[in-house]
Amino acid sequence: MPGRTLPTITSTDVASRKTAASCYVTVGTKVYDVTGFLDAHPGGGELILEYGGKDVAEIMDDQLSHAHSDSAKEMLDEMLIGFVATAPVMKTAVQSEKPENILPLPPNNEGMRELRENGVTGEPPRDQVCAATGMSSAADLSKETDANADYHAHKFLDLDKPLLMQVWHGGFSKDFYLEQVHRPRHYKGGKSAPLFGNFLEPLSKTPWYVIPIVWLPPVAYGSFLAYQGLQSFLQTLLYWLTGLGLWTLIEYGMHRGLFHVDKYLPDNRVGLTAHFLLHGIHHYLPMDKLRLVMPPTLFVALATPFYKLAHTIFYWDWYAATAVFCGGIFGYICYDLTHYFLHHKTLPSFYQDLKKYHLQHHYKDFENGFGVTSRFWDRVFGTELAPLRQKVD
Repeated sequence: MPGRTLPTITSTDVASRKTAASCYVTVGTKVYDVTGFLDAHPGGGELILEYGGKDVAEIMDDQLSHAHSDSAKEMLDEMLIGFVATAPVMKTAVQSEKPENILPLPPNNEGMRELRENGVTGEPPRDQVCAATGMSSAADLSKETDANADYHAHKFLDLDKPLLMQVWHGGFSKDFYLEQVHRPRHYKGGKSAPLFGNFLEPLSKTPWYVIPIVWLPPVAYGSFLAYQGLQSFLQTLLYWLTGLGLWTLIEYGMHRGLFHVDKYLPDNRVGLTAHFLLHGIHHYLPMDKLRLVMPPTLFVALATPFYKLAHTIFYWDWYAATAVFCGGIFGYICYDLTHYFLHHKTLPSFYQDLKKYHLQHHYKDFENGFGVTSRFWDRVFGTELAPLRQKVD
């Protein structure tokens, strides 16, 4: 327990420190000045600012939201600047037979025992690891995987060798494959691990900016053709927005019913290899920047049936069907770019909840949270991830 040389800070002062210029957080009775850590936080400073002036004990140890590693808590200890007598602390002191054990802060051992009995803690909680992914927080994604040690420990894939043929020839059971592929690895500071190991390798890598470059011109041209045929901007816009809205449902349906068809995956190497190519590799190496957006060749294969579907549903007017399809493709562009930015960019505050939500899908609960651009359909179909809880004393 620290000595009593650190000051007691008023709860009003603590509550006011919630800006980038001065940000405090508390864990029970302890006050930490985290202002200097905002820019260095792996999830972005905005995540900390959401809890500025508040108690973060519960959120730091919530295994379904944002649990932290021991090293993160050691860093927090270095930022301790004082103590705060919160309402639960004051209530406990008033009711105590020996309030001098509690106040002035920090409490002695007897005072700490009383505080804990009343649900107040002054120590950072112990680290918890999510059993399904082997990760305790989103910060763990930056921890480089030792390829040799990982292979010998898990007997799954050697990250230094072409991955696809290892999956094909591995003889893995479905249960073992799914257990391993959902435990994220991080390869050589974010580089792309070899997938094919031959001339096909470049086809598996797609920089994010390729998506708007390749697909925005066809969307613009198709939208123009639709407008020429419909001869009404408002009518074209309504059909186009219909396609955009339908995309949000397609996005959810593909993510849940195609990419995460884990329970119905055939227990053979064909099924496992197809799963790995389609989406498994993304969960296995989620921070690979060049294998996050969809390669144009793969999207053409997936988009063709939807083109035919749009023209089947809106059979009475080719131009209307084209407008619907173009709106849907624009939705896809927004989806792929959003997905990339959620993984790799510090986003405006508007998108921070969405970023936390998607990271929760990757590192806490891959069986829920299938919406990427929105959680709307997760709410409709009952697959919404548990919200992040915050505790305010």
